[in-house]
Amino acid sequence: MKDVTPLTEGWTLRHERTDVPAVVPGCVHTDLLAAGLIEDPFLSRNETAVAWVGRTDWRYDTVLGPRDTAHERTDLVFDGLDTVAAVSVGGRRVGNTRNMHRGYRFDVTDLLDPAAGTPLCVEFTSAYTEAEAVRAQVGDRPNAYPEPFQYIRKMACSFGWDWGPTLVTAGMWKPVRLEHWSTARLATVRPLVTVDGSTGRAELRVDVERTPAGGVLTVRARVGDHTASADFDGSRATLTVEVPDAALWWPRGYGEQPLYGAQLELLDATGAVLDRWERRLGFRTVTLDTGADAHGTAFTLAVNGEPVFARGVNWIPDDVFPSRISPDRYRTRLTRAADAGVNLVRVWGGGIYESDDFYDVCDELGLLVWQDFPFACAAYPEEQPLRSEIEAEARENVTRLMPHASLVLWNGNNENLWGFRDWDWEPALDGDSWGEGYYLGLLPRVVAETDPTRPYWAGSPWSGSWDHHPNDPAHGTAHSWDVWNRTDYTDYLDTVPRFVAEFGWQAPPAHATLRRALPGEELSATSPGMLHHQKAHDGNGKLERGLAHHFAVPGAGPANFDRWHYLTQLNQARAIATGIEHWRSHWPLCAGTVLWQLNDCWPVTSWAAIDGDGRLKPLYFTLRRLYADRLLTVQTRDGRPAVVADNQSATPWDAAVTLRRMTADGRTLAESTVPVRAGARSVALATVPAELLPDAGSGKEFLVADAGELRALHFPVRDHAFAYPAPRYDVETVLRDDTVDVVVTARTLLRDLLLQADRLAPTAAADRGTVTLLPGESVTIRVRGWDGAGVGSVAAVRAALFMVEPSA
Repeated sequence: MKDVTPLTEGWTLRHERTDVPAVVPGCVHTDLLAAGLIEDPFLSRNETAVAWVGRTDWRYDTVLGPRDTAHERTDLVFDGLDTVAAVSVGGRRVGNTRNMHRGYRFDVTDLLDPAAGTPLCVEFTSAYTEAEAVRAQVGDRPNAYPEPFQYIRKMACSFGWDWGPTLVTAGMWKPVRLEHWSTARLATVRPLVTVDGSTGRAELRVDVERTPAGGVLTVRARVGDHTASADFDGSRATLTVEVPDAALWWPRGYGEQPLYGAQLELLDATGAVLDRWERRLGFRTVTLDTGADAHGTAFTLAVNGEPVFARGVNWIPDDVFPSRISPDRYRTRLTRAADAGVNLVRVWGGGIYESDDFYDVCDELGLLVWQDFPFACAAYPEEQPLRSEIEAEARENVTRLMPHASLVLWNGNNENLWGFRDWDWEPALDGDSWGEGYYLGLLPRVVAETDPTRPYWAGSPWSGSWDHHPNDPAHGTAHSWDVWNRTDYTDYLDTVPRFVAEFGWQAPPAHATLRRALPGEELSATSPGMLHHQKAHDGNGKLERGLAHHFAVPGAGPANFDRWHYLTQLNQARAIATGIEHWRSHWPLCAGTVLWQLNDCWPVTSWAAIDGDGRLKPLYFTLRRLYADRLLTVQTRDGRPAVVADNQSATPWDAAVTLRRMTADGRTLAESTVPVRAGARSVALATVPAELLPDAGSGKEFLVADAGELRALHFPVRDHAFAYPAPRYDVETVLRDDTVDVVVTARTLLRDLLLQADRLAPTAAADRGTVTLLPGESVTIRVRGWDGAGVGSVAAVRAALFMVEPSA
């Protein structure tokens, strides 16, 4: 059996006079931060003060121990080098790297001293130096940001994005080790997992690397309790393990997620085990319906033959320094997604192919994964030295991720096909390559040759062919950004895309997150730190214009910050609710919504539902309602309100919906109950009777629809035109063993009541977001992380409560 020597200790980071201990896996920034040589770039405006780090060359040194092994071969293995590196062993250059997204292996058998230590040196060239050199070689190409990220195979968003800092990293961001082996080793194992009737099939395609000794080898495989083996004399073998009556793997909400332990061993002619591969496999089928119909071109995922409405979120790297993302952090973040009803996570193309830890959690939780290849918002040259790197990277990562049942779609790029057509790239390119050959040629070929069990789509947005505009909502996937950038979120109601792969609305992070990130700053919408942690072009202007459609916009000064903070967070939640409620009501014509975005990589005003410190914005709790199996809403059909019961559960929903026409002061003018029956995975509508319709112009009436614990509201006018009463309410706090229950009882209509629990204590968190109470109704908000002791607890709660108030 091969032996492995991890190389995680004894490293030193060097640059000129800098000489500090280094952590591997890690990066230059985290090492300098640990040594106290730079300030935390996430705080205040420190990001700009460390820009020099990304433009500097760095060197990592360690000493390898004596080669004390009887194995024939020793390889130096890097799972990930970021990015441009020269590797030397014993003073001899063994290789050069230029791709963060792939691993590297070097034969160092003859370079290791059998009696003494051997120096190992990894010298990193600044990513800027490499990118600018490649740009000079292949020619300039347009992109969406003024950084050269498309000229280097590196996490694009480390060069900054409209939600992320510019912190251009270098280092060994994945594990490093020595592997000692004899005779042969497993180079790759590709499991093609399919289902034939009730039988699960795992066809294992094996590539081995051999020493010159040669000889017959055996591969022996087990999946669950079922086995197969094969002898071969060469470098490739294929064997198939069949599992009768295989339990099917399903996305969450559709069934269970059984995973079968899989093991493949490589044996020599004596039966000794040379190498071993172990993973977990799930049996399921996945198809993508892109057929033409009367409405355009579909885009519907089906798992095990069952069409799925994708309740999705976009995922960005959870830290701008990816080596800091632990397995526990992945699990925490993805569990949050599952708890919010999410069933699909799109790994966005400006980031990375995530760690196997990420996909392991998705396998367990039933979260479908849509994986972008790492291309985003730029014209990418198709010439060398990039093309061969891209093919090698694609083949390696398709192979690496094949075992994961959760992975259901490969996507060629983010917004590049759209950018070519709409962002004035075509005339600027003047015939130069820009990536089309990757998305419509190389990448689909790699997927088809390497893993034909999964569908491939050329890009997002993409209509399926150049016969239609790339971002035509009637065809394939669509990105809805004109609404945030130019209009009002009510314009989501104007279209029914076949699949909404991106849409979103900004809001600032939690108050406690801002306090930590901007220490000592007097917070206002336009204070220096707030503006620095707002990376979107005209982001604050768009926030203000978005508010103005619905509310009186608070002034920009510190005295109005708390109100501005609440209203922008509320507006974000309202915007997303408007879109998802509308699009879900049109299932199966619309087959999915993928929110931009779930998470943040640092503390910032952004589109995220979970902020950079891991705190939940009000949007998160709204998403939990929107992505529940059963959703009750009021939508407009044929020019008048209708009650919509959207049932994505496996059982029929017989809802008795109580409708009340109410006034702003809490009186009920009319009441009726209407039955609505929605079959499994279907949508049903019921017209609101005429006598229940609120007066559309008075600004004093609204409609309440209740079905069990579900409630939908319809206000015929916007907030600044509605006659909200001055809010009156009672507050009580009840101490439990490890929580505090905050009980709020409404004496008037309370619209979108929100407890910002982190204002009580930075550690405090509430179990719900906004809630609307009618007069006499109560809500219990459970708070963790706050002791709630003392006579001032009620006053503290009142200071942390926000709601819609009458317009001035």
